[in-house]
Amino acid sequence: MMRSIVALSFLLSVPTLVAAERLLLSEISTYLNSFRTAEAKFVQINDDGTLSSGMLYIKRPGRLRIEYDLPDRMLVVAGGGAVVIFDPKSNSGSQTFPLRRTPLSIILARTVDLENADMVTHHEFDGESTIVTAQDPQNPQYGNLRIIFSSDPIELSEWVVTDGAGEQTMVYLQQFQTGKNYSDLLFDSSLIDDAAGR
Repeated sequence: MMRSIVALSFLLSVPTLVAAERLLLSEISTYLNSFRTAEAKFVQINDDGTLSSGMLYIKRPGRLRIEYDLPDRMLVVAGGGAVVIFDPKSNSGSQTFPLRRTPLSIILARTVDLENADMVTHHEFDGESTIVTAQDPQNPQYGNLRIIFSSDPIELSEWVVTDGAGEQTMVYLQQFQTGKNYSDLLFDSSLIDDAAGR
């Protein structure tokens, strides 16, 4: 119960967005193509109501790094055409997936074109934000990714991951910044100690 109260308190603290209209997919694509690198702090609400936090780094094309703060120590790295998940709490070691088979590929593309992306399955408006839903059309049983954009100005604000079991993880981005320089080594999973997840 306490976890749920904490999660609810966080949600209520997120500023209410002003009234807006649904963004066109072409507008969102133009926004994503306007920057090559980005970073943001994030707060994640897990399916069980617990909270996690960390940093997100993007370097297009094809690179992403999600670093979780202690005590989680999880790390997700996209680079070299693959997505690698390091979880020190797992006994099975790291997990690797082809980037092209994950919804992340549509926003990490060299040129983002959401209007013609096969993985885009829904484009909707909830009265405040524009939501783009993406999933692997060949494997819908693996779940989906809902990417949420605020408007005026357009900004990537959050996303919701729904896995194959229907469990949801919500990620809220804070202090989103673009235009910084990052070494490719930051996105090189071969340099990461699998046991430590760092």
